[in-house]
Amino acid sequence: MRTIRFLLQKEFRQIFRNRAILLLIGVMPVMQLLILPLAANYEVKNINLSVVDHDHSGFSQKLISKVTSSGYFKLSGYSASFKEELMAIESDRSDLILEIPQGFERGLIREDQQQLFIAVNAINGVKANLGGAYLTSIIRDFNEEIRMEMVPSYRFNEAPVIEITSSNWYNPLMEYQFYMVPGILAILVTMIGGFLSALNIVKEKEFGTIEQINVTPIKKHHFILGKLIPFWILGNVVFSLGLLVAWLVYHIVPAGSLLVLYGFSSVYLLAILGFGLLISTFCDTQQQAMFIMFFFMMVFILMGGLFTSIDSMPEWAKLLSAFNPVSYLIEVMRMVILKGSGWKDILPQLGIIALFAVVLNTYAIINYKKTN
Repeated sequence: MRTIRFLLQKEFRQIFRNRAILLLIGVMPVMQLLILPLAANYEVKNINLSVVDHDHSGFSQKLISKVTSSGYFKLSGYSASFKEELMAIESDRSDLILEIPQGFERGLIREDQQQLFIAVNAINGVKANLGGAYLTSIIRDFNEEIRMEMVPSYRFNEAPVIEITSSNWYNPLMEYQFYMVPGILAILVTMIGGFLSALNIVKEKEFGTIEQINVTPIKKHHFILGKLIPFWILGNVVFSLGLLVAWLVYHIVPAGSLLVLYGFSSVYLLAILGFGLLISTFCDTQQQAMFIMFFFMMVFILMGGLFTSIDSMPEWAKLLSAFNPVSYLIEVMRMVILKGSGWKDILPQLGIIALFAVVLNTYAIINYKKTN
């Protein structure tokens, strides 16, 4: 214990001498939590819509008004030429084209049916899918209004109608920040813990101080613990700052226990710090460590379930996600903060992360080559 105490004193002195690390720990997570949840939003608004109206009837005007008043669409073009509006899509001045055929109102009144044409600019897949779905839903509602208001009741048989009432559990108002903030906090904790620990031993190699440590009687596990504990503490500080920002700015109060959150994050930090230390034992320069850690971070983030649900990934991606520690932290953060899950609910994820921590730290200790 005395040896570890001296190592911890050395590490903390080095950390507090480096103002860049202090800014990285104190300022970066707060700024990113203030900006990213507001920017990373899949809700699509202000979709540029071009309308090609060949009918110019009361029904077509009513349909256009209903679409533009929905709050999702902005009328960017209105003409009777489809070719002209297609050029607007090609020049990115429009996202969708709604073409209303000639005789639209007459066909609805006389024949009880009519067709509309929608052309979607699919260069942005998310915007195309959501924009097309929004427009289709609005047209469907318009169709129901026409059936009830304009068509006499004797023209069709009354059919039973099933009304669906939905309830959003755990996030009743569908606040997007409530979904994104826990995931972004998990990414920030991972990045800070992973990068700082990956650069730590490599920094000793570059400065030449590793040789001085190697000739001392310090055991390998003492050395790794001395490197691990300071950043484990700093990782929990970053985690606490993130929870504080989530409460003060986004009014997110965990539905579950803070003890469960801190317990899981503490074990998780042991795993991600062990991974960073393992990388640093393989690298000789900080540049090598940064590039290797950056590669893994990109995989962790994109396959962690923050932006894309793991359930919708192909089978091979699901298999890879099982070895992604970030996916477990994101899942547990959302479970505890939104659902109020307890120890029993997160036990499978906790067991897997604990196994990661044991394997990675043991491998880091074994791989650290110390010569007396």
